[in-house]
Amino acid sequence: MNVLLVSPLIIPFITGIILILMWKNRPAQRAISIVGSAALFIVSIILLLTVWEEGIQAVQIGGWPAPYGITLVADLLSAIMIVLAGLMAISVAFYSLASMDSEREAFGYHPLFHILMMGICGSFLTGDLFNLYVWFEVMLISSFVLVALGGERAQLEGGIKYVTLNLISSAIFLAAVGLIYGLVGTLNMADLSVQLRESDQPGIVLTLAMLFLIAFGLKAAVFPLYFWLPASYHTPPVAVSAIFSGLLTKVGVYTLIRVFTLLFIIDPAYTHTILLVIAGFTMLSGVLGAAAQNEFRRILSFHIVSQIGYMVMGLALYTPLAIAGAVFYITHHIVVKTNLFLVSGVVHRLRGTYQLKKLGGIYQLYPLLGVLFLIPAFSLAGIPPLSGFWAKFVLIRAGLETNQYIIVVVALIVSLLTIFSMTKIWAEVFWKAEPEPDPAYPREDLSLGALAGYVLPIAALAAVTIVIGLFSEPFVRLAIDAAEQLLDPNQYIHAVRPELLEGIVQAQN
Repeated sequence: MNVLLVSPLIIPFITGIILILMWKNRPAQRAISIVGSAALFIVSIILLLTVWEEGIQAVQIGGWPAPYGITLVADLLSAIMIVLAGLMAISVAFYSLASMDSEREAFGYHPLFHILMMGICGSFLTGDLFNLYVWFEVMLISSFVLVALGGERAQLEGGIKYVTLNLISSAIFLAAVGLIYGLVGTLNMADLSVQLRESDQPGIVLTLAMLFLIAFGLKAAVFPLYFWLPASYHTPPVAVSAIFSGLLTKVGVYTLIRVFTLLFIIDPAYTHTILLVIAGFTMLSGVLGAAAQNEFRRILSFHIVSQIGYMVMGLALYTPLAIAGAVFYITHHIVVKTNLFLVSGVVHRLRGTYQLKKLGGIYQLYPLLGVLFLIPAFSLAGIPPLSGFWAKFVLIRAGLETNQYIIVVVALIVSLLTIFSMTKIWAEVFWKAEPEPDPAYPREDLSLGALAGYVLPIAALAAVTIVIGLFSEPFVRLAIDAAEQLLDPNQYIHAVRPELLEGIVQAQN
């Protein structure tokens, strides 16, 4: 089990090192990148099956006992996120073979990609707040270079916004880590879960909760902290945009779920009401921003913000069904949003622009690409029987069961506006007649063989969306099991530090 828990970190790390050693051998780099991504995906599936069958798994690196050593923990939520990371890694790595230019590959795209994956997996598996900060910094460094890789003016402008806001988030996070250590003398999450529940200073604990909400809310791009995302995610190459849109904001959502189900649960009526308000405004502001845009990737970027609101809604409702809905929604959204960005990249390759007014006629010339756009677009809008319908259905049902009718109405309105945005893209890019060529946007008609490198990962992710929608029961069951673990912190504590739980039981008796 030690090897299995460490593997999602070791595999991308070793892959990145090998890629650096193969710096000047482009064909070898491309092959190694695919192999490393596939290995991560395979190991992630084994980890998920193990955790689902045997329960939460934990390991103390180097044999140092918690809370002094480095703790890695895999519960169902962590394992699900690792599987999604592995799936996105292999999909985007394969897509990169067709889309990434040789100049960016020569400047280290492939090793940076795998170091980013290591930081993402580390964030999902760590059981310590300070190590979570460390993994955040690994992600920040690699993602900043990926955003700016190529040195184009728009990239540098977007990269500066991206890194500035994320550095502010990291500073707030580090300050909160120092304060919480000063309060209870530990940063191990299992320890913190016990110590914060027993704290005789609830006011300070709630203040710390708000600091963590701001820090992680910036990374998750919730209202009103989301403005950096639409300004930066549309600037790098589409493969980078795709992995960012699929995973980076979800790391922020994951950490919000983690701390507000494990650590800050002394007054959920207060903290989770704030989260519910944030969720509603995040949904509305994101979808209204998308409706006002006329550029393919900027529309998709604003929709990232909007859909984050649904995930936070599930956390805020704080019932088993709602948390399960949030987990299921994350699963659906990572697949769908990554895929939509990949489709936008093919359109750009064909027509040289993301501007909707300059596009058109794609469906007539490339009908398969049009169908592959419709699948994730309809799923994002919540059209049955695709995965997005079931994700929204579970959340809306949870909202109705808790009598939170306002957030349910907001969620339904946002879903309708999402249909409007997706319809606008379809009408402008795929359905309307092809406009007159503009010399400023060079066009390229690709052969079937050249398109295959783009279409295969897009088709694979579309198939995953259909499978999750048509065979939703096992996925919903998995999400419910994950929610039950999250709402019972004692399971997490028992896996990491069983002696703490025994002490609690003895004190109660």
